Amino acid sequence: MERSYAIFCENTQTEKQIPFGTSLAEIAKIMKVDTGYPILGAIVNNTLKELSYMIYKPKTVKFIDSTHPDGRRMYLRSLSFVLFKAARDLYPDYKLRIEHSVSKGWYCELENIINEMPHEEVVLRLKKRMQEIIDEDLPFTREEIRTELALKIFEKYGLEDKCTLMRTRKQFYSSVYQMDGVLNYFYGYLIPSTSYIKNFDLVKYYKGMLLVLPKLENPNELEEIVVQNKLFEVFQESKEWNKIVGVRNVGRLNEITQQGKIGEIIKISEALQEKKTSQIADCINRRKEDVKVILISGPSSSGKTTFAKRLGVQLSVDGFKPTVISMDNYFVNREFTPRDAEGNYDFESLLALDIKLFNQNLLDLFDGKEIELPKFSFSEGKRFYDGTTLKLENNGLVVVEGIHALNPAVTKFIPQKRTFKVYVSALTSVCIDATNHIPTTDNRLIRRMVRDYRYRGYSAQETLQRWPSVRQGEEKHIFPYQEEADIMFNTALLFELGVLKPWAEPLLKEVPPIAPEYPEALRLLKFLSFIVPIAEKEIPPTSILREFLDGSSFDYS
Repeated sequence: MERSYAIFCENTQTEKQIPFGTSLAEIAKIMKVDTGYPILGAIVNNTLKELSYMIYKPKTVKFIDSTHPDGRRMYLRSLSFVLFKAARDLYPDYKLRIEHSVSKGWYCELENIINEMPHEEVVLRLKKRMQEIIDEDLPFTREEIRTELALKIFEKYGLEDKCTLMRTRKQFYSSVYQMDGVLNYFYGYLIPSTSYIKNFDLVKYYKGMLLVLPKLENPNELEEIVVQNKLFEVFQESKEWNKIVGVRNVGRLNEITQQGKIGEIIKISEALQEKKTSQIADCINRRKEDVKVILISGPSSSGKTTFAKRLGVQLSVDGFKPTVISMDNYFVNREFTPRDAEGNYDFESLLALDIKLFNQNLLDLFDGKEIELPKFSFSEGKRFYDGTTLKLENNGLVVVEGIHALNPAVTKFIPQKRTFKVYVSALTSVCIDATNHIPTTDNRLIRRMVRDYRYRGYSAQETLQRWPSVRQGEEKHIFPYQEEADIMFNTALLFELGVLKPWAEPLLKEVPPIAPEYPEALRLLKFLSFIVPIAEKEIPPTSILREFLDGSSFDYS
């Protein structure tokens, strides 16, 4: 008698007896699941699985497509594998690097190829070959093999970055993906085959190419390329910094840590950031006849507060007397706060701020008048004044930090020459390896998780729960204005994930398996498993990283 188990499908809200050993792909057909787009994987008992996964016990299953964050990641990893194969097929002597996200896509380079071949021709040939691979419907197959065997395979193909990573992880077995005889390693799952890739583009971009991605909410449409020249330049600058210290990937960082030489990397990285901060202060100094207000903006956990304090120190060296004003103190009273579509107070809306008062205060300061600074009570939802006043001296500067600081509407009554705008973010430039980049959002999420626990008493589950809303606010209120900045500052530090790991891992392990945030916790734990932990004892007290740990010499009260 054939054994079967009860499988509950969340998509259809139905339960059926499914034969022992049935794959998820077959179950999706049996359950007649239709998500509107090709099914790419499934969440099984709150854990992400590939469609080839076979069921041997009662399970709860939710099938996902590319509109789901995990499905999108599977799609994009698979797309990058297709690009990797196309590059190996056409240009085996040139190394592909998938470096970072920019302009709504992924920036990639075939190292040094445009010095020898026409740039546009290279990109067109790669795109054509990618489409041929997709049309061939080649399966992606994953196999667990001994790491020593995987090392021999990757050494044969010259993939030294993957070898270094595997050596430093020190695992008995490693998961290797194969497609039409080409092997690669990815830190997450892939989709069943190349034909599941329905939409992409590859276009010339700077010295490389931009892999254009489908929209998350509508995969039938491609993302519109947004020009982000300043952001790209910051990434390139950070890449040059990485070359200076000799670290381009996590494997090499792990080697240096295991050799006990990480202290030198920490010192150089911190010095590079301090030098950049000094250069920004010098830029402001060159415009000292005009500039009276410095506007600093950036997404969550980008290190804005510490950057503002460090910039203040450098400005003082140049003879300025900076005063920090928080935009949070310009919130309107609670009864005037706008609400979102769900009827909740929308504190991230521009309308939640008293823009008129903010502009008037700045103009009065520029005119040499003394103003009474407002304060805001979040517990009472009201503005109040406690007698704090401010008057700018001839060498005085106002430093304003806030998520809306770069929005032109915030300073609509202020002459542009009076402002200097800085965009701050943790733009992670080190990669896991050449085809596995580290999303900047993951870097910031881990920062926030540690800070939320240490200073606000939030669990990792609570931070993960809030994160999608935070990201939506960033997409709406911060990212559209980042190119408005006069200059951008990258707060990411090469070594920081190693320092944060000992704090973040225990928090992530506390997320219960039944929690909706559990799959994301597992993903982040897998990501952190690649990184060798680093002791925080050598982190200086002025480091941006101290904003998320403790031991900072700056006052954040």
